[in-house]
Amino acid sequence: MGRTYIVEETVGQYLSNLNLQGKSFVSGLLIGQCSSQKDYVVLATRTPPREEKNENLRPPGDKLDDMDEEWATEHAKQVSRMLPGGLLVLGVFIITTLEMGNDFQNALRRLVFAMEKSMSKKRLWNFTEEEVSDRVALHICSSTKKIFCRTYDIHDPKSSAKPADWKYQNGLSTSWHSLECTVHINIHIPLSATSVSYTLEKNTKNGLARWAKQIENGVYLINGQVKAEDCDLLEGQKKSSRGNAQAIGHSFDVRVLTQLHLSSDHRSTATVQVCSGSVNLKGAVRCRAYIQSNRPKVKDAVQAVKRDILNTVADRCEILFEDLLLNEIPEKKVMNSEKEFHILPHRVFVPIPGSAVMLCDYKFGDESAEEIRDHFIEMLDHRIQIEDLEIAEEINTACISSSMNAEPSLDNTDDEQQPKEPIKTAIVLKIHQNIGVIAAFAVGILAAGVSFHYFSD
Repeated sequence: MGRTYIVEETVGQYLSNLNLQGKSFVSGLLIGQCSSQKDYVVLATRTPPREEKNENLRPPGDKLDDMDEEWATEHAKQVSRMLPGGLLVLGVFIITTLEMGNDFQNALRRLVFAMEKSMSKKRLWNFTEEEVSDRVALHICSSTKKIFCRTYDIHDPKSSAKPADWKYQNGLSTSWHSLECTVHINIHIPLSATSVSYTLEKNTKNGLARWAKQIENGVYLINGQVKAEDCDLLEGQKKSSRGNAQAIGHSFDVRVLTQLHLSSDHRSTATVQVCSGSVNLKGAVRCRAYIQSNRPKVKDAVQAVKRDILNTVADRCEILFEDLLLNEIPEKKVMNSEKEFHILPHRVFVPIPGSAVMLCDYKFGDESAEEIRDHFIEMLDHRIQIEDLEIAEEINTACISSSMNAEPSLDNTDDEQQPKEPIKTAIVLKIHQNIGVIAAFAVGILAAGVSFHYFSD
């Protein structure tokens, strides 16, 4: 038996109101949450029209064969950054004047797999074996109003289409539960002198992967308590007057304890490497995740929080590198500078109209609220009010102390044992280029003999 998709009624209204405007099709994304029994769709957004600035790029045509897969995939990548923990791009939709044929099915299948491949490249986490790996392809015929819903297993490139049910429900996301936490990060990423072929972005991603292991293996306190994974998330919560705890959405405070918090005796093997420089990420990030209200488990809530922590840090770094490229700042110039300071973009939340769920975006200090609003409209095709924008972190309050000393790096992410600095409300990326490699290597040999500070590779 195929999967069942429970869909917010406003999604159905949105899809029925999409105008083909003389084109043969309109396509877009379906956003929601997976569970073992059902999938929940809370938002749909059409792929925005492409503004061609390069004459060599062929604009999308009116035939299904002319579907701009590259542009649709880029849209999915951009939208995935705007999803808090717990939400995913569940698949794609297409609205046409004709009923489903093999050409439609093949085009949607290619698009589903291409999108998932693109989005998975930036992730610092992997899907577990127990998770649902089906993604939906929805086809709506505008003339007959017929709906064709199919799923594909993204873990199996040879998987064939399986039928699925598509059911609308009013007020689906009005009672979802939210989980919030603030994570203070102090991540040191060495830039190896021997890996000259690595770009700054690739070095940073590799360093974040080591930090991600700490987040994955951390202990998560929910409202100050450690709860068993299979425990009901709502256990102990006050029920409504009708006796139904799931009729209202609850908010949970989450605290993350990594191994460094849990054990002062933590020791592991360290490696000393000669580095051409280092990247330091310091600051505090606001994280948020949502979980549907149909008997959620603790393990699902914790997993959603973990992934939001990992996603928001990785996304900010990626956005910064894109901004440097957009402003035509060569990587060599950044790498060859003695020090470069960059404030990473701050997180901004905005509610989905009529829903308890909020989406997010990222804002540089010089961007206006109007620019953020316009970006929401472009990416999600939904109008929002500027007054609804919730800036999660204060702007321009980072304070970094500089150091002119060049030294080799202990390859680690254990910054808990560095001198404490005031908590910052913005993440700051500091690129530090070493001046004297020979002197630095000597310092490294001395550092290797100190047994008090050992870190894992």
